[in-house]
Order: sequence, then structure tokens, then C-alpha cells
Amino acid sequence: MTTTLAAAGTEDPVLATVFAKEMVRQTRALDTHGTHDACSDAWILEPFILTPEKKRAIPLVGDPDEIVIARVKSFYNAIAALIEQECGLMAVPLVNLSHEGFGRAIITVGKLVVMDRTLRDVHRFGFPSLSKMKDEADKILSVALEIIGLYPRVAGL
Repeated sequence: MTTTLAAAGTEDPVLATVFAKEMVRQTRALDTHGTHDACSDAWILEPFILTPEKKRAIPLVGDPDEIVIARVKSFYNAIAALIEQECGLMAVPLVNLSHEGFGRAIITVGKLVVMDRTLRDVHRFGFPSLSKMKDEADKILSVALEIIGLYPRVAGL
């Protein structure tokens, strides 16, 4: 484990949240060979944390590898799962990326688009801390639930 979560310890209160548990669940789901089954939650979430020092070490231009793409998918899959838990309707995430790391992430509920994000420089995907990652997910979740509340008939189609 690197120093970010190791320094914070596994007592980080964010690790006990529903979002963090869903992130771990989604990340483990994409690990088809079970290589991380014995790893702690903090270790699983460590790659999502990009401190300014780590971000400076990543080149400005680069192509994302499969591991980074899996992280992006885990993040949006977790948000979609939380939307489903909150409203009871199936939320479907779609992440479409070019080989250069540009693209779009969309979450739909029924025929309703509840989240649409343009993705750039995916090879540098990450957050300064677990709490910042959770804050971003909470913002997306609250906006998505508000949109579903405004257009429940479209979300139910």
C-alpha cells in the first residue's frame, strides 16, 4: 500500500460509508480472476487517490491502460448502483472512451439521462483524497436523484 491511505490508516471514516463499500464491491467485481480478494478495502481504493505529487509524475499526454479504464468504470458503476438503491429504478452506466483517454460517461434511468460527463485525460483519473471522491459522487448522486424526481414518468419507461 502506498503512503496516502497507509498514513491515514484504515480508520478513515469514508471507508465505512455506503459509497466506499460500493466502490470496493464494484472494483472487486471487475477483478475477474480474484487477485485482490484478500486485499483490504483501503488497498483496493488506494489507486483512486492521486495526490498532487502523484499527478505530477503522470505525463500530461498518455493513453489509459485497462486498469485505469476499469477504475473509471468502477466509479460510475458505483454511482449507478447507489442511484438504483435510492430510487428503486435500474440505472445503467455507459463509459465510452477513445484510445487516447477522451470520451463520455452517461448514466440513464429508463429513458432519462441523469448524468452526462465529458471525460478528458483519463490516464490521470483520480481524486486528491477519499473524501473528495465521495463528495464528487455525492454531488452526482444528488443531481441524478433530483432529475429523477422531476421526470419520474420518463425514468420509469
